[in-house]
Amino acid sequence: MLILGVDTSGKNGSIALVEFEPGSPRTLEVVPLEGGTFSAQLVPQISDLLARHNFNQRNLDGFAVVSGPGSFTGLRVGLAAIKALAEVLEKPIAAVSLLEALARSSARQGEITALLDAGRGHVYAGDFRISENQVITGHQRSLELAEVASTRDREIVTPDLKIAELARHHGLPVDHIPYPRADSIAKFGLEKITAGDTVSALDLDANYIRLSDAEIKRATSE
Repeated sequence: MLILGVDTSGKNGSIALVEFEPGSPRTLEVVPLEGGTFSAQLVPQISDLLARHNFNQRNLDGFAVVSGPGSFTGLRVGLAAIKALAEVLEKPIAAVSLLEALARSSARQGEITALLDAGRGHVYAGDFRISENQVITGHQRSLELAEVASTRDREIVTPDLKIAELARHHGLPVDHIPYPRADSIAKFGLEKITAGDTVSALDLDANYIRLSDAEIKRATSE
């Protein structure tokens, strides 16, 4: 199977083409995307990526896309592109939580909380229970930085150095890992597709976790 992985949730992003052969996945290429220009880059970069490996859009067997949390604008761009491609090609979509991808990218098992910088003194948090053969998703939410200490008795996984240092300051066990690339998103997405955990192009939507600044301003003015 040939899966396209897409992540436009952060300041920068990436796309990846991963071929899944019997026994193991093979990452053909990961292409970084510069933040602020996702809308101009994404579709041309996907076409160029496929062409470099002698494929076209019809060769794709499915899509794996980060559905949140993250940048409101970035997520909308990535999801809109995948919606359009999947609808035209009639291929399955796996919506992947970036927090789950973080938790699963760590070598840790057991009770894990994945943390991401949400800006403005907040973090995104996702609770997971991970064993060798199972991932159970718990609550995903937005916390103030000061509330990181409330995640005691759980392993902390984060790609953000500031959050890792804060957690260590509070005596929490921390695994500071690299930010997941789009090839990891593709691998987790294939598992969802294989299990039938897919979403239609019509129903694909972002999980922002918290309100946008505009929504917060509107709510406080009412």
